[in-house]
Amino acid sequence: MKRHAMILMGVFLWSVATVSPAAEQWQGIDETVVQKIAREHGREARKPLIDTGEGDMQLFMFLLAGAVGGFAAGYYWRALLDGRKRQDGKTDVPRD
Repeated sequence: MKRHAMILMGVFLWSVATVSPAAEQWQGIDETVVQKIAREHGREARKPLIDTGEGDMQLFMFLLAGAVGGFAAGYYWRALLDGRKRQDGKTDVPRD
């Protein structure tokens, strides 16, 4: 039984790997939505200000910038909310 399951799994993985749909049929959000709407309004695509190359590098850079910004906001949370920096190092949360 285990051998049949392994053979079936191997055949399934092989079929998925070899019989895949064409990549050009599945375009990204930029090609399908943003560029279409831009063309409808008379605007054409232009070269990005910061060229990060092909693929999802722009999304990764956006994620990285969000993580750095989130870390900085978390680190300086009290200064952001109160508008001042504590000098004594104590917190407002009472400890039991």
